[in-house]
Amino acid sequence: MPAPPSRSARSARSASALILVSALTALGLGTTAAPAAAATIPVGSGSYSDVRPAGTSGPTTNTGTPVTPKLTPAAKDKPLPTNDWWSSLAFQRYGDNPHSTPMYGHPLTYQATAAGLEVGYPTTPAVVGDGRQYEYAHKRDLTLGLTGLNSPDTKADDWSDWTVTPYWSDGARTLRTTIGHGLPFVYAKGSGAGAQITTAAAPTVFADQGNVLGITVSGHHYALFAPTGSDWNIAGSTLTAGLGAKDYFSLAVLPSTDALATYKKYAYSFVTGSKASWNTAGGTVRATYTLTTEAKEGSETGTLQALYRHQWLHTSDPLTPYTYVSPRGTMKVREGASFTTSQRASAVLPALPQSSGVDRARLRGYLNEAANASDPFSGATDTYWTGKALGRLAQLVPVADQIGETAVRDKLLGLMKGRLQDWFTAGGANEFSYDRTWKTLTGYPASYGSDTELNDHHFHYSYYVYAAAIVAQYDPAWAADSAWGGMVKTLVRDAANPSRTDSAFPFLRGFDVYAGHSWASGHQGFAAGNNQESSSESTNLSAGLVLWGAATGDTGLRDLGTYLLTTESEAIAQYWFDADEQVFPSSFGHDTVGMVWGSGGAYATWWTANPEEIHGINVLPVTGGSLHLGGEKTAVRRNLAEMERRNGGPAVEWRDILWEFQSLADPAAAKAKWDAGHASYTPEQGESKAHTYHWINTLDALGAPDATVNGDIPTSAVFTKGTVRTYAAHNHSATTRTVTFSDGVRLTVPARSTATGTGGTDPGPDPEPPTGNTFQLRTGGALTTATGTTATTDTIASAGGANHDGTPHQPLTYTVKGVNGTLKPGTPTAFRLQVDAGTTVGLGQQARVSYDLTGDGTYDRTETYRYFATDPVTGWEEYTQARGLVSATGTPGDLRGGTIRLEVWSAIGNGTAKLRTGTADSVLVIPFQ
Repeated sequence: MPAPPSRSARSARSASALILVSALTALGLGTTAAPAAAATIPVGSGSYSDVRPAGTSGPTTNTGTPVTPKLTPAAKDKPLPTNDWWSSLAFQRYGDNPHSTPMYGHPLTYQATAAGLEVGYPTTPAVVGDGRQYEYAHKRDLTLGLTGLNSPDTKADDWSDWTVTPYWSDGARTLRTTIGHGLPFVYAKGSGAGAQITTAAAPTVFADQGNVLGITVSGHHYALFAPTGSDWNIAGSTLTAGLGAKDYFSLAVLPSTDALATYKKYAYSFVTGSKASWNTAGGTVRATYTLTTEAKEGSETGTLQALYRHQWLHTSDPLTPYTYVSPRGTMKVREGASFTTSQRASAVLPALPQSSGVDRARLRGYLNEAANASDPFSGATDTYWTGKALGRLAQLVPVADQIGETAVRDKLLGLMKGRLQDWFTAGGANEFSYDRTWKTLTGYPASYGSDTELNDHHFHYSYYVYAAAIVAQYDPAWAADSAWGGMVKTLVRDAANPSRTDSAFPFLRGFDVYAGHSWASGHQGFAAGNNQESSSESTNLSAGLVLWGAATGDTGLRDLGTYLLTTESEAIAQYWFDADEQVFPSSFGHDTVGMVWGSGGAYATWWTANPEEIHGINVLPVTGGSLHLGGEKTAVRRNLAEMERRNGGPAVEWRDILWEFQSLADPAAAKAKWDAGHASYTPEQGESKAHTYHWINTLDALGAPDATVNGDIPTSAVFTKGTVRTYAAHNHSATTRTVTFSDGVRLTVPARSTATGTGGTDPGPDPEPPTGNTFQLRTGGALTTATGTTATTDTIASAGGANHDGTPHQPLTYTVKGVNGTLKPGTPTAFRLQVDAGTTVGLGQQARVSYDLTGDGTYDRTETYRYFATDPVTGWEEYTQARGLVSATGTPGDLRGGTIRLEVWSAIGNGTAKLRTGTADSVLVIPFQ
């Protein structure tokens, strides 16, 4: 839910400004009496209480009545993952609804009722609220249940990483269903009566195979599967089937009627669980998403699952031609129980590195102003605003250290330690308190429903973890588990627990591993599903985990943070900023949303309709974990252009946040705004003039973040200005280490230090950036003129049996940016690619080369070459431009800071192929000097 900014109106939470769903109501803050005595639980040097402070409240209904989780006996001892897409099953926020509000699994939507599970497949978006919100709202196509079922409530019976099992019982009948993200199936187990499907409109039957029935309802195609030997009976809008001695049945939404045979194959392979796993070695994040299944009939244990855009953009696993509509753009179907994604790890630094763009005397003045403020915490008392103040101070510590201001650095560290220790000790005016019923840790004084609704724990605690990570960088003893590190880890266990076996806290409370981002509402009690406003405060926690893990040697938490940050950064680019312009409906006239909902997105915040804050809420806080936002520079420019259009001019209130945002794409333009306006603005309350000055002027000197290259440790980054790349890395360890970047550059980083370089291999002076017109391919997506000697292999995804001749389909993409060159007229593009289809018959690989001549995000020249039909014999074959052009668009010209992109994909066939990378075996030669 809320992602609070620095506005006094924040607490008003104006529903009229939001114009979202009718279910939005004012926050009710009921109170309950605390028991007379509370125990203090020691954790190292700190502690928390196990009973709330007197006069405060835990989870309640909207009228202030205390509420307990709606769980079956089988689930009552499992820590409940609140803040999920299905949380209204277990958190009865509205007292008159004992079942659930709409739940958005995608492609299907659901709502529990007394008669069973409503199922819908919304495919037509509506734009509402004066054009401020788009939604694919839940609309019932049918209800899955049992004949006569009339349950007084619906409970959560079981769950896993992205699936859940709702449970109904009316005393005579029981029903369990398994539903989830990406599942086109609903799996049901019932007793006491036969299966019953009630449709919202009269169904049209397109296939009747006895126990398998194909129907069309409201333009959507469904298949109903009863046990073998059963038969579906149709009486108007009611369809029934006896289960006999069996207790199972299922249904599926079909992408088309001719998909029935494929879906029938998996109809009795019931999903029983879901699990994500990840590995972050060598600067690449690989994540595998696996479903476990049980064969109810036959021996088939495979299944079908629909991948979101942020997933299929980064998988080389074969996909079927089947697709679904969703609020997140097209979902593509995978045939199999698992798939793997691979992404370049997002960069994190404790601070931007030292540069020639910063005047030390001026920065020193700003730092002293912040450190010597009469109240460095600006009167903050609750978890959120205290966290904002901690975050503001934390950003200044490495900046002060950078210019040798050790006294200022240590004063800031002392302020942070004092406030953290105060919160990390039970019994005072503020403390953390553990709720055994809900298995959660809440900070009191609470704010924005962090207590009564379990909202925003990942937002609030992100600042504490990040601040603690900066302290740990300079004082490892303070961060030891036996000192104050134990309390930091306890907050992590509440907000982003990496353990599935922890009996005290749920696994990843707020982060939805399949959706690719976090949810903010603890109860999910809205017609539009769950929501998240400030995606950037969510990634603030992920960046904090990276820095904390690196500083304390906890590689598990470091790698968790890298996985979360890298995954959510792509989700933010696609679903908040619509970076590829493939997600938002064409009727929605905005380039960004302030809030993502289960049903869609809204150009809004929880407290204001001011465009500055709508655009800025997904930027703050600006830290060394914000660099991923610079990976989509065209989207940043579009975003800010819309802000100025709707604002009637440049930012006035949050100008520092938006200047910093602009500097991730156009540093010089951001610096010009700073130079013109720095004397007359008031910093956003999580910001300071010292940090904003350092950020903007550093990026003006080094250039914007370059996401096409990354290092082999999480705390590394690359910046490009013109043709010069600057490589930066922070080494938290006690010994010198060499960081290797994906373009082959190596950087030696002393112990407990940040180092920078402009290319080459250390030791020795930094050479000029590489030159030449021959580029080698590197696994991870880079084109480089550096010479490689270690061969690697990338997998080209299958064409899935479809014809993709001329149109890239899940391509391998290799890119180089900031290229300058003079066109050689009459000279063609050339390439030599080593490909191998193994023993698979009928495969063809295809290449496309694109030139963005000025680096503005628009490709001015595109050349598509005829595909190369590989033989079914294991061994490398050479594909070159000699195959000839299929098509060419645009006019060639000189490169001035341009971008070159090579795409390779399977044009035909039903199997994967390989592409050799890493050496001069595979190269692209451009016709430029």
